[in-house]
Amino acid sequence: MPLTDSEIEGFEPRARSYKRSDGHALYIFITPNGSKLWRMSYRFEGKQKTLSFGSYPIVSIEEARDLRTRAKRLLRQEIDPGAVQRSRKARRRGRAPTTFDVIADEFLEKRRLEGLAETTLSKKAWLLEFARQELGVMPITDIRPRDVLVVLRVAEAKGNYETAKRLRTTIGEVFRFAVATLRAETDPTPVLRGALISPKVRHMPAIVDAPKFACLVRAIWAYEGRGRTASALKLMALLFPRPGELRKATWSEIDLNRSTWTIPAERMKMRREHKKPLPPAAVQILMDLRGRNDPVDLVFPAMTKPDRPMSENTMNLALQRLGFPGDEMTPHGFRASASTFLNESGLWNPDAIEAELAHVDTKSARSIYNRAKYWTERVAMMNWWAERVVRQTNAR
Repeated sequence: MPLTDSEIEGFEPRARSYKRSDGHALYIFITPNGSKLWRMSYRFEGKQKTLSFGSYPIVSIEEARDLRTRAKRLLRQEIDPGAVQRSRKARRRGRAPTTFDVIADEFLEKRRLEGLAETTLSKKAWLLEFARQELGVMPITDIRPRDVLVVLRVAEAKGNYETAKRLRTTIGEVFRFAVATLRAETDPTPVLRGALISPKVRHMPAIVDAPKFACLVRAIWAYEGRGRTASALKLMALLFPRPGELRKATWSEIDLNRSTWTIPAERMKMRREHKKPLPPAAVQILMDLRGRNDPVDLVFPAMTKPDRPMSENTMNLALQRLGFPGDEMTPHGFRASASTFLNESGLWNPDAIEAELAHVDTKSARSIYNRAKYWTERVAMMNWWAERVVRQTNAR
């Protein structure tokens, strides 16, 4: 039978300690000096263990039962509640250098100092939040493949197969950092590679049919949307950068006199500075924008918050208004469109096209060499491409 306050208060100390059960593995332990301590017995990995919840009446019956419920919930997830309890105590004392939480924070800070793009860093932090809910307070040396699998299954159960896959990769990065800093011996994630449902590969929607692309270009040049959205879409068609590179572009990166745009390494996917030639049509659009004398350095500030860049949804919504929904065309799709038509033309070296797209060769020395080697060809190629795009705006 469950204990009552009156029963507990009536328990007298004896020469030897004894206990009285509250049911479901929870009991109160009465010591010879009169202390009444809440404890719970449990088994984990075949070993008998005990949890301490504090002393009565500081910890009430209701609180002790709640702690028991939480411990049993952890056991159902195959997590040792004792390890979690020890980790929490150590964190409160500032002595928990080996919990998943602490090491994950250190890993993110290391990647930030290494210059990882803010967007990528935010995605990793977002993914790790899923892991922290279950693994955060656990010592990293106590975490087993099954513990990680519990986290991955939660994402997978919601149909988020790609998220589960990326989550496994990111958790693995934290473990490899722990191994490198001598706080773990192994990374448990590789053995889970075959346990997850493989997501279907989905390419960014893009228009690669020439007549339809011409219709898209004419629609963009006729667009009378608000703010700088039309200019942004025109530059996406002319320059085909990654959307984030354009949205966050600043005037300090653009040299209109030399017709170049130098995108800093921290905004590039491959963490390398990328210089793009600006054809005359792009220079004219930028000169018109520059003439507005905005007080901020951003080329495309948000309308409501000019100190922040244009939202990533702004161009997507504009394309939808023009009759090109997201399953047909996206801002990122301009890259695939340009790549397709440039390669099909047969006029340009494929390596020059790859260099313009900032698709970095796995051999960094060759990559740097190619960027310099193909600059003259890239300038001619971008002028040709821009002339083709502008010509289509007048086609019938």
